[in-house]
Amino acid sequence: MSRALVVEEVGPQALVVDRGRPGWAHVGVPTAGALDGPAHALAQRLVGNDPDAAGLEVLLGGLALRVTAATTVALTGPPGGLRVRRSGAPERVAASHQPVHLDADDVLVVPAPTSGLRGYLGVGGGVAVDAVLGSRSADTLSGLGPAPLEVGTELPVGAPTTVPAIGTGAVGVSAVPDAVVVTLHLGPRADWVDDAAGRLRAGTWTVAPTGDRVGVRLEGPALERAPARVGEELRSEGLIGGAVQVPPDGRPVVFLADHPTTGGYPVVGVVDPAELAVFAQLRPGSSVRFAPVAPPVP
Repeated sequence: MSRALVVEEVGPQALVVDRGRPGWAHVGVPTAGALDGPAHALAQRLVGNDPDAAGLEVLLGGLALRVTAATTVALTGPPGGLRVRRSGAPERVAASHQPVHLDADDVLVVPAPTSGLRGYLGVGGGVAVDAVLGSRSADTLSGLGPAPLEVGTELPVGAPTTVPAIGTGAVGVSAVPDAVVVTLHLGPRADWVDDAAGRLRAGTWTVAPTGDRVGVRLEGPALERAPARVGEELRSEGLIGGAVQVPPDGRPVVFLADHPTTGGYPVVGVVDPAELAVFAQLRPGSSVRFAPVAPPVP
């Protein structure tokens, strides 16, 4: 019997993701990949997959999948659990952040989390869709990779290669606080904002409801242009994940995995890569503050 996941229900968004496709920015292709990299990596480890295996990123739950063959899955990200439907048996609840065995024709349901935004589902053998430019990740900006899941989508699953992690318990739950302070490495265009370090350190912003995998918009105090830069325009420059760009209204945007590869507004700093994953889980209204530091020495 072929190994596959068949989508029976889908919520706001469910995507195939892996570690992304770095190295293609020069041709306009974003990195893409899981927004919460640590949660995705943990899901793969719990089911015994290679770190490069693909899984699913599930926004606000609502996903139900039927498995066509016995397999092991694990849900990571925010705290919570999942449900398993089996013909002729009552629905059961299974814990997140640990391996869960499923028999053929079981239906796995990912409910909406009580906090955070995105859960990560690993399946033994990995989601085996075709790779594009070395990655199986969906890219919502360029359209590369598999399309967002729909009812009836059938995803092939690879053969397991190692034994799932047993007895790990609930580990690595993604932090989903209502308020965060993130390290911001200043530059390369901090001089375009009047007293950038001081304003960034003193300000408090809230997550706007319009964010997505491209970036998170922040509402709050405007970062005003430095007097010497008023009326000036920048040529488009390269962008990376974590770049904090300041559009004309002065409200910063934090770019995430599906960000454009170039942009013409000044980038005042870059969120420390070790702290960027928290933006995958911040709900609208969450509070964000920056701790600006000097850029790292090359």
